[in-house]
Amino acid sequence: MDLAYIIDNGKLNLNFKGINIMSELQTQEKPKTIVFVTEKAAEEIKRTLEKEENKDVSVRLSVQGGGCSGLSYKLSYDQVKEKDHQILIHGVTVLVDRKSAIYLKGMTLDFNDSLSSRGFVFVNPNATNTCGCGESFSV
Repeated sequence: MDLAYIIDNGKLNLNFKGINIMSELQTQEKPKTIVFVTEKAAEEIKRTLEKEENKDVSVRLSVQGGGCSGLSYKLSYDQVKEKDHQILIHGVTVLVDRKSAIYLKGMTLDFNDSLSSRGFVFVNPNATNTCGCGESFSV
């Protein structure tokens, strides 16, 4: 056998024709941030922001009481407020207030544009229950 390899504790030991090569493995992890925005969602946010008259606004992602499951996601245009988290990802700034950040930590905002549905999709690992429409949840 000309090629043999062992992966142990994040290290790769490769032996190719008697030559040993050792390397640290690197994993692709999501950046450490409150919410993640997919490229597709970012493109849709950019498209909708172009229509706004006030060019000083960003998209605010927040949580409010209500909906079938107790809490609802809210997307709106807003200006930066004191103590907001400002997340810049894929060229888009997303604002999250401190209270909403508790419920949204680790959430991914995606965008679906298929024949059967079109809109933002909230993928929240903190949600223990969601309603059928996907816009409300409970923790």
